[in-house]
Amino acid sequence: MRQELPPLNALRAFEVTARLNSVSRAAEQLHVTHGAVSRQIKVLEAHLGVALFVKDGRGIKLTDAGNRLLDASSEAFARLRDVCTELSHDGSEAPFVLGCSGSLLARWFIPRLGRLKADLPQLRLHLSAGEGDLDPRRPGLDALLVFAEPPWPADMQVHVLVEERIGPVLSPHYAGYSRLQSAPAHALLGETLLQTSSRPQAWPTWAHQQGIDPGTMTYGQDFEHLYYLLEAAMAGLGVAIAPQPLVADDLRAGRLTAPWGFSPTRAALALWVPKRAADERAEQLAQWLRAELERQIG
Repeated sequence: MRQELPPLNALRAFEVTARLNSVSRAAEQLHVTHGAVSRQIKVLEAHLGVALFVKDGRGIKLTDAGNRLLDASSEAFARLRDVCTELSHDGSEAPFVLGCSGSLLARWFIPRLGRLKADLPQLRLHLSAGEGDLDPRRPGLDALLVFAEPPWPADMQVHVLVEERIGPVLSPHYAGYSRLQSAPAHALLGETLLQTSSRPQAWPTWAHQQGIDPGTMTYGQDFEHLYYLLEAAMAGLGVAIAPQPLVADDLRAGRLTAPWGFSPTRAALALWVPKRAADERAEQLAQWLRAELERQIG
């Protein structure tokens, strides 16, 4: 026979206290008295028949039972918050919040916003930029546009848009521009190679594909984000490496060249949508993104 759940207030008092490791801080967050939180925890311990906290000097610490309950209650309350957030507004009225890296936003998405709005006027899109800190599982994001390698997360509906292809690019302003246009890939061993800390594996991956030992390559300036890396390349400061979609417009305009073309990686540009929140707007956006990428890079 399954036991009835304890009172929700008692569970909430426990979860906040355990998470903050303090009855006083829990009372402040819950806007109740210290005594009220203590009473709720005692109610919960009586209901379960186990101790959840023990004294630890002047403070408290969780028992093994308390740790088990914290894991479960934290997950349950997080899920409740997510669902309540989703239910608190009408999905057709709220904007569709898409997360992506700042580099992808600045170099690819913003130049296409006008066309997106013209093609999908009914889609109220809000863009949220971040670098490795965006997670569509959390409230506030409906989907994530990201370069990533499989396997895909089981809780995501993943729309693969295009395989990732990377390659070295350089500007006509670069000192070795003319010499490198018809040189073999090994010629890069004597050049200044710009890199980004957000994709440290890019150059080694490309080098292996060309039969080059990555250890023989010389790196120059390291940039925090890909956007800065490509700005430096266009200024003639060195040779950068980048995914094809993010430089295709620059190649077409002559701001950059790619003498050695682009090579596939294991990654792909994909739209991640939580399965719990998938809707027709995500399908429409995925179709538009795929068509736009095909139009841009063929």
